[in-house]
Amino acid sequence: MTQSQSRPRNPASWHPAQEREGLWVLTRLRDFIDEIANTSPARLALSAFAAVCLVFTFLLSLPISSATGTVTPPHQALFTAVSAVCVTGLTVVSTAVHWSFFGQLVILIGVFIGGLGTLTLASLLALMVSKRLGVRGKIIAAESMNNAGRLGEVGTLLRIVITTSVVIEGILALALIPRFLTLGEPFWQSVWHGIFYSISSFNNAGFTPHSDGIVPYETDLWILIPLMLGVFLGSLGFPVVMVLQQNGLNWKKWNLHTKLTIQVSLILLVAGTFLWGLMEWDNSRTIGGMDFGDKITHALFASVMTRSGGFNLVDQNQMESTTMLLTDALMFAGGGSASTAGGIKVTTIAVMFLAIIAEARGDADVKVYGRTIPQGSMRVAISVIVAGATLVSVSAFLLLHISGASLDRVLFETISAFATVGLSTNLSAELPPSGVYVLSALMFAGRVGTVTLAAALALRQRSQLYHYPEERPIIG
Repeated sequence: MTQSQSRPRNPASWHPAQEREGLWVLTRLRDFIDEIANTSPARLALSAFAAVCLVFTFLLSLPISSATGTVTPPHQALFTAVSAVCVTGLTVVSTAVHWSFFGQLVILIGVFIGGLGTLTLASLLALMVSKRLGVRGKIIAAESMNNAGRLGEVGTLLRIVITTSVVIEGILALALIPRFLTLGEPFWQSVWHGIFYSISSFNNAGFTPHSDGIVPYETDLWILIPLMLGVFLGSLGFPVVMVLQQNGLNWKKWNLHTKLTIQVSLILLVAGTFLWGLMEWDNSRTIGGMDFGDKITHALFASVMTRSGGFNLVDQNQMESTTMLLTDALMFAGGGSASTAGGIKVTTIAVMFLAIIAEARGDADVKVYGRTIPQGSMRVAISVIVAGATLVSVSAFLLLHISGASLDRVLFETISAFATVGLSTNLSAELPPSGVYVLSALMFAGRVGTVTLAAALALRQRSQLYHYPEERPIIG
């Protein structure tokens, strides 16, 4: 008789100590995650996002997720999962045609989870595993929500983030559902479409459950206005939304981050609307044949969506070359920090612009609204811009080699992936699997953020105990 056969099978003979020994793996795993959460929340965020992407890749590859009941190829499942979790909206297959209701539900859940943000997701994971956050984890989580001075309230703030998302998305859904009903859609289909568009818009994802997108509603303000409001609110970021909840429109009580985010966002919105409309005004392939009101609507809608929304009313391939270049610039700019938008973020642009102004004036400090911006913030801004430009350049080089497409299409698709926008010239659907993997990696890097990515990959923080003598090189 073997040892396994001689083992007692009576549950009453099983000692509690043996049960505790059987749980040592879970205990070690909990301690390991707890250690990462307290020592490197950024690395935990990166790992958590990667794990979520893999889980959704598996779910989307299942036969139940496709409309035909067949297994979806790995590169298509991975791309769609990353696009959903990274709230991008780029697709290699039609969301409405290829995926079943279960597949679309998986995509929508991925969008909602991804919209919560990397640091929020990491903080939630740490709370679930260890029931607490270490001091360092609280500091980083609080800083991501612009609340570094109130460490004890991080758990409450995380609940506020989720509650705020659900409330805003619920209001948007209630605004959209009646319109789909009046357009003749069945009740449950109208409810599904209203919920889908509300989550997709607030999280700046750009996924659509209709095979022809929102093009049929290009003059329907009842649908376009909620979509624009959802995308714009989502692009501001949770720190700004929280300040607006607490202080309303009282400018004097806003912190510097809120002032810069809203001011630069409005400047880009107005400038984008004017320039997009000016460049496409007489383009017969897009809005040239429309009346004045519809042209303005299209220009405003395009300006909102190019900074991360991803919904489109016109064929991106039919736009003028100058409009495509303008769209590239707006996509790269993106939205607010700690938001559902991507790009290098509007506060990065604001800090660099203010630094240029200070340098031109000969000022030693970068000042705005009675505050001095620290040197560290400017170094981070430079790092974000350079890292973003490098990622886009390298990816564009690879896609040019893989696809053989024109530079304007490749650059457009690359920036859209990095900035998690979702606007497309349909290049993603034409790429071979190798090109699909390149864009998937770019979307992931763009979503987790270049700073978070760098911090997560850093093995340790270096403390410098000495400084070399200063010497200024010739610049310019």
